[in-house]
Amino acid sequence: MGFRYFVQRSAAQLALSGWVRNNDDGTVELVAEGSRDKLEELKRAVEQGPRMATVSRVDADWSSGTGTLHGFDLSW
Repeated sequence: MGFRYFVQRSAAQLALSGWVRNNDDGTVELVAEGSRDKLEELKRAVEQGPRMATVSRVDADWSSGTGTLHGFDLSW
């Protein structure tokens, strides 16, 4: 399973809204909204990644949600 699909599935299971995308520099960026405890669960999942992934670092910036995100999308 690809990393973005892993993030999308994990976020959907946690009922989070947002998006995930690959950046040109090889990093993956995601924005998620939901309860802090569910966001913490997603962060832990992302730090582990799917079975074949190598995650070297996860940076998190926390802010108030906008309430404008619906579902969890794969951005291109």
